[in-house]
Amino acid sequence: MAPANKPSTRRTPQVRLRNYDSDDYCEFELLGTDVSVANALRRIILSHVPTIAIELVEIERNSTVLNDEFIAHRLGLIPIVSTDVGILTSPYEANDDKQCDELEYELNVRCTGDETMDVTSEDLRPHNSWPNALPVGHSQRPQGSAAQGNAADERPIVIVKMRRGQELKLKAMARKGTGKDHAKWSPVATARFQYRPDIQLDQDALSRLSFQEKESFLNSIPRGKMIFRLNPHTSEIEVNDAEAYLFDRQIFERMEEFSLPPDAITIRPLPDYFIFKVEGTGVLPCATIVSMAIDILREKLAVLHTEVQNQENFAPMLSDAAA
Repeated sequence: MAPANKPSTRRTPQVRLRNYDSDDYCEFELLGTDVSVANALRRIILSHVPTIAIELVEIERNSTVLNDEFIAHRLGLIPIVSTDVGILTSPYEANDDKQCDELEYELNVRCTGDETMDVTSEDLRPHNSWPNALPVGHSQRPQGSAAQGNAADERPIVIVKMRRGQELKLKAMARKGTGKDHAKWSPVATARFQYRPDIQLDQDALSRLSFQEKESFLNSIPRGKMIFRLNPHTSEIEVNDAEAYLFDRQIFERMEEFSLPPDAITIRPLPDYFIFKVEGTGVLPCATIVSMAIDILREKLAVLHTEVQNQENFAPMLSDAAA
C-alpha cells in the first residue's frame, strides 16, 4: 500500500540585510528556518569557504631575533585577498591530471640603518603575476579591485623587527584551503548568530511597583536600561531594545527580589528568527562570504538528498533479495 500523502512542511527561508556599512562587517536576519540550518550556515562560513593563505616557507637567511618556525607561523596568519580563489586548485582537489596551484612570494630585507626597522607584509613581493592575491592593504594591489576595502588607510602587518646588520630572506608559497584544514584559511574573524528575543510585559503585574521601585528594578538588572525604558509620562516599563537581552537569569532573579509574579515579564526566543553578525578579515567582502556559504550549503544538501534517494531505491532491492 502506498503511503498516504503527508502535508508539505517545506520552509521558505528569507534573508534580510540589516547593516552593511563596510566590506568587513555585516549583519543580517535569517527567518523562516530552524536552528539546525542557522548553525550549519555559521559553521560553513567559518570552516568551508575557501581562501588563500601561505602554507610553505623556505627561509634562506634569518639573523633576526625570531626563529624560523615563528616567522613561518606569522606569515601563515597574514590575510591574503582571495577574490581569485575560485580559479585555484587546492591540494585536496588536485589529482594526477590536475596539480594544485601555488602562489609564490619573496621577502628580502636587510637593516642598514641605526634605527629599528619593521619588516611588514608590505615587503612581501609576488613572484608570479597575481595582483589580486596580495596581503590585505598592500600598496601594490590594483586600485578599484574587489575587496580593496580601505587599503590606503590600513597599516601593514609587522612580521619582525630588525636592528643594524640583521637580515631576512625567504620564499613563501600560498595555497587555496578552508578553515577546517587550519584557522588561517578562515575568511572571518567571527561569525555568530543569536535568537531574536520576544519580550512581553504584564503592566497590571508591574503596576504593583512604584515609580521609584521600577527605577531600582531596572538599575539592578545588568543592561536593564538598554533592554527596558521607564516612560516618564505613563510610569510604565516598556521594551527599549529586546536584542540587548542575553538570555540569562538576571531579570527573573530580580523579579523574585521585588516580589513580582513570574508572568510579569515573559521572555522567549523566536524559534525561526536569527540575527547573524559576520566580521571578515579583509580577504573577501562579507557579502561574498555569506553568498559562497549559502551556495556550499545548497550543494551539500543536494548531495544528501541524492544519497537518501539512492538508499530508498536500494532498500526494496535488498528486501527482495533477502526474500
